[in-house]
Amino acid sequence: MSKYDGEQILVVPRSLFDNLGSFQGLTTDTERYIPSLLDPSNNFFMDREAAEEDPSHKQIIPYSLFRHRDRYLHYVRGKSGGESRLHAQGSLGIGGHINPVDERSDPLGHATYMAGVEREIDEELILPSDPEQRIVALLNDDSNAVGRVHLGVVHLFELTDEMASAREDALCDLQFKTIMDLKGSLYDSLESWSRFCVDALGKF
Repeated sequence: MSKYDGEQILVVPRSLFDNLGSFQGLTTDTERYIPSLLDPSNNFFMDREAAEEDPSHKQIIPYSLFRHRDRYLHYVRGKSGGESRLHAQGSLGIGGHINPVDERSDPLGHATYMAGVEREIDEELILPSDPEQRIVALLNDDSNAVGRVHLGVVHLFELTDEMASAREDALCDLQFKTIMDLKGSLYDSLESWSRFCVDALGKF
């Protein structure tokens, strides 16, 4: 049996990303991409086992950052996490795949996507309130096998306090860190998407 157990995930053709303007790293030009990526005529659900080995498609992954004043939530990916290639790396992002369970009245549209964002956060974090959020960037890293099949959508959540805790063992050593910490002693241990975000923290 596949380790993904028949999971279906939201993808777009790599050709769509290339036509919109492929990039390496991070872009804050969200309006150039989001309307097309979340257009139901451009995306569809695909078997995850196939998608993980198919760079002709990009899996859409919400990647949520959590900020309280000038400090950002940081954690280390534990062995129980779903992506074994990222274990033991530091991360700022909470997120995962969009699945058919997230479908709303606009199949494969914006409401479906946002339902997936909310579900992933609720599965992994306990937050004391419903914080404000906005999409601030997109992430792409074609330099490695994980990145070649994923496209990240960065959401920034503004918290009113630091009362956040992990709901899963996969999120180890959950703490709020300063930008100085993230750009200093923690930087080299971060996964590539988190490094891209840290490099751009002044932009959003």
